Amino acid sequence: MNLEILQTPIEYLKGVGPLRAAILRKELGVHTYQDLIQLFPNRYIDKTRYYKVNELQQNMADVQLIGYITHFRTVEQKKGKRLVATFRDDTGTMELVWFRGQKWIAENTKRDQPYVIFGKVNWYNGFSMAHPEMELFSQHEKSMRSAMQAIYPSTEKLSQKGISNRVIIKLMEQLFIATKGRFLETIPEGITQELKLLSKSKAMFNIHFPQSQSLLSRAQFRLKFEELFYIQLQLLSKNISRKTKIKGYVFEKVGHHFKSFYDNYLPFELTTAQKRVVKEIRNDLGNGAQMNRLLQGDVGSGKTIVALMSMLLAIDNGFQATLVAPTEILAIQHYNGIVELVKDMDIVVSLLTGSTKSAARKEIHQQLQSGALHILIGTHAVLEDKVHFKNLGLAIVDEQHRFGVAQRAKLWRKNHTPPHILVMTATPIPRTLAMSLYGDLDISVIDELPPGRKPISTVHRYDSNRLKVFRFIKDEIQKGRQIYIVYPLIQESEKLDYKDLMDGYESIVREFPAPEFQISIVHGQMKPADKDYEMDRFIKGETQIMVATTVIEVGVNVPNASVMIIESAERFGLSQLHQLRGRVGRGAEQSYCILMTGHKLSSDSKTRLQTMVSTNDGFEIAEVDLKLRGPGDLMGTQQSGVLNLKIADIVKDNEILKKARLYASVILKKDPKLAMSEHRVIRHNYFLLNKDKKIWNYIS
Repeated sequence: MNLEILQTPIEYLKGVGPLRAAILRKELGVHTYQDLIQLFPNRYIDKTRYYKVNELQQNMADVQLIGYITHFRTVEQKKGKRLVATFRDDTGTMELVWFRGQKWIAENTKRDQPYVIFGKVNWYNGFSMAHPEMELFSQHEKSMRSAMQAIYPSTEKLSQKGISNRVIIKLMEQLFIATKGRFLETIPEGITQELKLLSKSKAMFNIHFPQSQSLLSRAQFRLKFEELFYIQLQLLSKNISRKTKIKGYVFEKVGHHFKSFYDNYLPFELTTAQKRVVKEIRNDLGNGAQMNRLLQGDVGSGKTIVALMSMLLAIDNGFQATLVAPTEILAIQHYNGIVELVKDMDIVVSLLTGSTKSAARKEIHQQLQSGALHILIGTHAVLEDKVHFKNLGLAIVDEQHRFGVAQRAKLWRKNHTPPHILVMTATPIPRTLAMSLYGDLDISVIDELPPGRKPISTVHRYDSNRLKVFRFIKDEIQKGRQIYIVYPLIQESEKLDYKDLMDGYESIVREFPAPEFQISIVHGQMKPADKDYEMDRFIKGETQIMVATTVIEVGVNVPNASVMIIESAERFGLSQLHQLRGRVGRGAEQSYCILMTGHKLSSDSKTRLQTMVSTNDGFEIAEVDLKLRGPGDLMGTQQSGVLNLKIADIVKDNEILKKARLYASVILKKDPKLAMSEHRVIRHNYFLLNKDKKIWNYIS
């Protein structure tokens, strides 16, 4: 089919014109014929059945009837008037009602001719239907009817301007007439036959005018597969071309620093998962292509050790390394952790954050350029243009989803050849989402906890059990343990947050009086210095209880804290609850997480709490979270490009996504440049999609 037709501006379609075009553009983002054809229905209504008046029942959904309009009358109301018509078939009568557009209806409706009416039935001393869709039976028989009627996305503005669902269906009919219903095939014959896919033209027709339920299902499968297939093709070929085009430094040797750390300074034996990941990274660093790897591991799974060992490989090969974290607290924690691990080795480590004094900054700049500084740990400050390395070989980014793509690109420019990049995250990303968000990165997963870590025992308790919970806290403190009590943060209202926290704090002070008990408090309205002072007292064990809003979510490591109490747990998201729970269980003692809630819980809240109680596995939790919240919310707005999908849904179409990725990877393995004649269709379509960059601009 001629592609030019699909690029025609929408106002040229019969029945649109400049006014409607402006509304369609603004409300639905429909600019061209192509945008309209890709406006897919939200749902479908079964229109195969015609009801009789005597078959109608209260509480029916939309129904369709055939009959005659015998007469009209106008009824006065408090405000304005309504038009009422009597509609009759051979089994009885009902009323049709209009509250607006009455003059037009009364003048243009033909009496005593058969009409097909469609709409929702109401019951009030008899059946009635307000603002029915109406069509003369003679017209009805001619139109592109289908077994299931499509219901399209709509907005209030569209309805006000008279662009009803019926109007959109009419426009679709016009569009199929204009294009003769012929669409360019985008999937090669081999795959079409193997998966028994409908042709593109047949799928497009049946998604808008389904001829049967089974053709509708096949059309949906075909179009979802196509959409996901091209996205995966794009991600995978980006990965391949990065490996062939972008040269990386070759770290040939495993040298003295790496060996000596491995033999003498490892605090504990590496887990099998850690060994596997170190091996994957070593292969990447030695093969001459630039590494782009995502390292996922649950809270406390030992990512820092893996990061450090990767940095030692860089140092052994004469390069410098940097680790960038999103917040100062996290950067300081990484710095302290790494300095502690390498304290007996001849390695220079420095910390650079927004609050580094200028004298220290100057010294860091000099050492970086001379090559005397091996590892620089810091926040966004590391990305500034004035920070120059002598030869940066490896850049590690922690909690990547808090960094934009532009910030990552700055690291690339810190050397003539881009440094190797390792992205770390403690937010387990479900496999399906990772395939789409980070499909162009290679993924490593640390999926077991270090030895000696006991799984955290999680329970859900209602507010009415509070006294028992307090007794439990006292027992734990007697054993010498420390306790976190966390209150939710309600973004809209700091006053409420503060009040909740303060009420909680007062009841805890009453229950745990000084001098026997010491309590720290940390919240968002405190000065940073005061926060640090309170945190510090808790870390040193001078206070037994830390009452806080969620500031402790990221970072703090207190091995002696063994109980996490989360107040109003129903107000937290799943991944937040999981991150908070990960603050305990850092030592060898059994740790506990207690989720406190009121008795009134929504079904989503119940699902979240049950999930927390039943599993400690971050990946399982992330899967449930993805089902509950959808991909957009899960990754924050800057990743919401995943939602630009026209018809597929990453969560619901998980299986189709895996299939699409498999087919895309098989094709690229066999033919990375898509040069073979059997892949001509793919090459052509891929080129068109790439030309229209909008489609891909959301892929990291």
